[in-house]
Amino acid sequence: MSVHISETRVVRGACPQDCPDTCAFLYHVEDGKLVEVTGDPDHPMTRGGLCVKLKNFAEHHYNPSRLLYPMKRTGPKGSGQFERISWEQALAEIREQWTQIISRWGPQAIMPHAYMGHQGTLNGPTSGDAFFNRLGSSVAEKTYCESGSSTAWIMTVGPTGGMDVESLPYAKYIIVWGMNMLNTNLHAWPFILAAKQKGAKVVVIDPVRTRTAKQADWHIPIRPGTDAALALGMMNVIITQNLVDHDYIERYTIGFDELKHRAAEFPLERVEKITGIPAAEIQKLAREYATTQPSAIRQGVALERTTGGGDAIRAITCLPALVGAWRHVGGGTVEMPIWEFPLNLDFLCRPDWIRPGTRVINELDLGEALTGELNLDPPLKSLFVYNSNPVSQAPNAGKLIKGLEREDLFTVVSELFVTDTAKYADLLLPATMQAEQYDLMLTWGHFYLMLNQPAILPPGECLPNIEMFRRLAKTMGFDDEFWSLSYDKMLLRCYDWNSPQMEGVTLDLLKQKGFMRLNVGAPDKRAPHANGGFKTTSGKCEFKSSLAAKGDFVVSIWRSGYEAMQHGTPVDPVPNYIPSRERREASGAVAEKYPLSLVTPKPHGFLNSQYGNESTQQRRQGEQSIVLHPKDAAVRQIRHGDYVTVFNDRGSFEARAEVSEDVMAGLLVTNVGHWPGLNRTGTGVNSTTPSHHANLGQSGAYFDNLVEVRAV
Repeated sequence: MSVHISETRVVRGACPQDCPDTCAFLYHVEDGKLVEVTGDPDHPMTRGGLCVKLKNFAEHHYNPSRLLYPMKRTGPKGSGQFERISWEQALAEIREQWTQIISRWGPQAIMPHAYMGHQGTLNGPTSGDAFFNRLGSSVAEKTYCESGSSTAWIMTVGPTGGMDVESLPYAKYIIVWGMNMLNTNLHAWPFILAAKQKGAKVVVIDPVRTRTAKQADWHIPIRPGTDAALALGMMNVIITQNLVDHDYIERYTIGFDELKHRAAEFPLERVEKITGIPAAEIQKLAREYATTQPSAIRQGVALERTTGGGDAIRAITCLPALVGAWRHVGGGTVEMPIWEFPLNLDFLCRPDWIRPGTRVINELDLGEALTGELNLDPPLKSLFVYNSNPVSQAPNAGKLIKGLEREDLFTVVSELFVTDTAKYADLLLPATMQAEQYDLMLTWGHFYLMLNQPAILPPGECLPNIEMFRRLAKTMGFDDEFWSLSYDKMLLRCYDWNSPQMEGVTLDLLKQKGFMRLNVGAPDKRAPHANGGFKTTSGKCEFKSSLAAKGDFVVSIWRSGYEAMQHGTPVDPVPNYIPSRERREASGAVAEKYPLSLVTPKPHGFLNSQYGNESTQQRRQGEQSIVLHPKDAAVRQIRHGDYVTVFNDRGSFEARAEVSEDVMAGLLVTNVGHWPGLNRTGTGVNSTTPSHHANLGQSGAYFDNLVEVRAV
């Protein structure tokens, strides 16, 4: 009788999701099967914890609904009816379709569409850039999230990582501005608690009394889209009461006189009227922030999601220099530390392969592009989607679906599951999950590079993105060296390993340790701008931006490394308050018809739409619900637990009502991320959201959204 001895292994990895925390993983494997995924307790930032979204990550790999083989559509678009085919057949079909399209319309009739379904170096949002640049397709602007923030940040302080979240324990006054950290930046919260235990005051500025706001010392509710007015009102108080750091301003900033003039336009009475915050509270906030050093601001992505969101981030980013907070460890602001990672976009994206004059199409305009509203010449004839689920996540979903229903549109989707977007594909290509692939993970929330090593074999015929695009390159006849490099050689060329930030960091060491911190100063020492050194043209914090002269731009990382064909719409060199296009106070007939503002923050149980099809995560998140104030509920005869329809001229969806004073009157809140096809009406929250962009970085103005609600 033979005795089977189970083989158990532990493999180091890292979370692939669109989250600032990028947790360190330990994959636990028994006899070739992934049995558990736990956090790595040795990681200084994530400390062994995983968020609720990842509680069943091992089981996620074995979901019976997973896409395992290439599939070809057999029913109408949107029906989700497919049959299995081989990779050879799928690639041959792509070659035939694209060759015909290119012959008649040119390669710009093809458009890729990708975002942060994976944020690795080899398999993340830029993994297809080189291929599509080589093909000659239209360049896709990936501005779902962070693009407006990126433009605003770089206009003000340059591509600096800013304050380290691990330095937060040294702060004495912390403002969490537009971020529900307990849902979306969980592993940074203990650093705030450490500061709080030492006496720091924690303030949360948010329209909603979130889980994070409830744990703060002071929650300041603010009307959506008015954050720039609040920041400028704070500046007015700080300047008029002489609470500025004159020495820091003189040495390390430019444009103070212009900023002072702009701030004078925002007296407390005006700011109160705009924001809904009492003037006395604005004055108190400004004085406490300026006089309690070190003071820190954690900015959230939500700030960019209104018409004037870009200028809100510019104004907030000016505040630390105004009061000299950058002088101190634990002082300053953090938005997205990704800029410290020495990524070589010229190699990773190969913008040198982009043909002069190639057009740019913004991914948030996909509905307009596909339905002919953009009057594109040539029109789009093929769409290739990977790392993205636009039917769930893009604005004005109804218009997008009309475009995807076109019979003359050849659509290919690389996916893990048959998502709401995948249902409209002509071909489906199966993708690997994180435990099955090799990648180097950078993060937009801390300063650690993290190597994800494969722990198990891919099931079926699933491929990592890098391998998929190599097969596509071969299929299209590309024989450049780029497509044959080993994964390690790719990684060695994707980063500048000789840069100061990478001192002491090597790929071999990462294979041993799993993660390594960039050489950017220890958390108890890092004060990156104590003596200026901003990464702007002037080398100073620019209250008056020199980059404004060229107009609005999208940072090249969000557009395949492409610097040409920027939008160039005029930008005020000094930050200002730009009102939302749709707002209750001044939208005339629209506001009379649709008098409620709807904001759609990220969910607790899902990661955008990822895990929205997992039954365990659905139980944790709950069904689609919407929070409304008791006054708004009463006048509409809506009770807690009633099902309601939320609607405007763009579309509608149904949700279960939660009546609560956690929101202000006139405001509705629901989470984005529930799969539309699993909702009561087959529609999601983005059926109602507008298509227009914010003022910077072409980001989406998702929160400029007036709706009405009625009981079902």
